[in-house]
Amino acid sequence: MLKYTFDDKMIELSESPNENDFEFRIRLVGDTQQLKQRLQAVQRDFENNDLVTDVLSYLYLNGEYRIIVRHDFYVDFILAMMKHRLLLSVAWE
Repeated sequence: MLKYTFDDKMIELSESPNENDFEFRIRLVGDTQQLKQRLQAVQRDFENNDLVTDVLSYLYLNGEYRIIVRHDFYVDFILAMMKHRLLLSVAWE
């Protein structure tokens, strides 16, 4: 299992199981323009592959993102979040 940390002054993040997938709720609270660009870069990483249903992103009017990640893309998604500096650390536990 992966354990990750994030700066709660930058983002609010929660994760929960969603049937066979994982659901992430992310709200940007820091420098929202820069963080929005980083989150969009994560989304582009998955939009540019051949699978349509690996990561599905939804933006709500209150600025909250709901991201559904297929079970087999969980690690890829977490590492993409780290790559684009939305997470502070990632470790196997």
